[in-house]
Amino acid sequence: MTPFSTTTTTTTTFLLLLILLPLHFAATAVSPAANAKSPTISPPSSTPSSSSSSSSTLDPKQIKALESLYIPTTHDPCTQPFHNATTCDTATPFRHLLSLRLTNCSDDFSLSTTALSSLSTLTSLTFSDCHTPIVHFPSSLSINLRSFTSINSLQHLSGVFLSRFTNLTELTISGDTIKASGIHIITSNLKSLTTLTLSNTNLSGLIPRTSWNPKLTHLDLSNNKLNGTIPTSLTLLESLNFLNLSSNQLNGEIPSSFGDLVFLKNLSLSSNSLSGPIPKSISIISRLAHLDLSSNSLNGTIPVSISEMKGLMYLNLEKNNFHGVMPFSASFIKKLVVFKVNGNENLCYNHSSISKKMKLGIAQCDKHGLPISPPPAVEDDTGSSDGGGDYDENDDSSDNGKKKNGDDDGGGPNKVVLGVAIGLSAVVFLIIFLVVLSKCGCRCC
Repeated sequence: MTPFSTTTTTTTTFLLLLILLPLHFAATAVSPAANAKSPTISPPSSTPSSSSSSSSTLDPKQIKALESLYIPTTHDPCTQPFHNATTCDTATPFRHLLSLRLTNCSDDFSLSTTALSSLSTLTSLTFSDCHTPIVHFPSSLSINLRSFTSINSLQHLSGVFLSRFTNLTELTISGDTIKASGIHIITSNLKSLTTLTLSNTNLSGLIPRTSWNPKLTHLDLSNNKLNGTIPTSLTLLESLNFLNLSSNQLNGEIPSSFGDLVFLKNLSLSSNSLSGPIPKSISIISRLAHLDLSSNSLNGTIPVSISEMKGLMYLNLEKNNFHGVMPFSASFIKKLVVFKVNGNENLCYNHSSISKKMKLGIAQCDKHGLPISPPPAVEDDTGSSDGGGDYDENDDSSDNGKKKNGDDDGGGPNKVVLGVAIGLSAVVFLIIFLVVLSKCGCRCC
């Protein structure tokens, strides 16, 4: 080989290296970037639910319990509650349920003792429109619960079953029948209750005179079959702000010591068989906003002191046996959102202070304070009133009735006609008398 060819070969090799080396380094530099983008175009995981459940912070046993109750566990119930139906503690490594609310359950819903055993950390448990028979609650759960609610849900409830929740502070049963011989079976063991609702549960018997927590603030025993009298022991519950005993079979008088319930805001004793007067002490309850004593056999006069209750917004005294003059002014009635006093046949209102337009459903009073028969019904040109109209001195209903019938003292059309007829009769009689007299005179002549 000649020196020239050797030189040419060396030059060619060098040129090839100059060309290939940059290409090699460029390919090496591009390769990591290409590898970094490759996961974004890979297909997503096909089992998100299983990975979500496995990464949940909730105790796995409680996850299985929720699944057996047909509660979705795709998302962590602690961080993403199912319709705000769950709350959890902050324990590690696993959190635990503190509250659970089951609403509008499916037809497949059913309770099991096994599931409830896994949920023994609950302090609050609510069923709403979940129709299912009750099952045995493990003692660990019964003792731990502080709030228990069943609304149109659990079947075959009993007083003995509810009495096992010894540490409850709130108990609400509404629309579910409770088999028990009386309320005392439930309340005798629940010494910490501050809120008790046993409404429309078919309970009968007497209202307990004892076994009430002095700190009770809410008591609703409405729509049952309770009988007997209202025990005065209820008026010792000084913290009570809500009391509903309506739609029962209670009788006797309202305790005169009701005024001791100074924090009471809502009092409903309607639809019973209570008798006697309204205790004057009720007007002392300055916070009272709702007072319903309707559909009883209460009698006597209505205490005028009720009109001094500045916080009162709802007053229903209809369908009783009250008598005398209703002591309320038009301004007091207008202040109320609801006012009902009809259905008291012996009760009347003073027409000098209250307008007929207020449509109270009771008669006017005469000068002796007794009801007078209302005038014949006349179509009101102004239309029906909502009861808020002020009294108009020119709108005396009795005077208007007389004027429309032509019987007022000023002389109506009927009296004018009668006067003219009498006058004409007198003139005719006088003419006849004169004619007869003249004829007799002529004969004598």
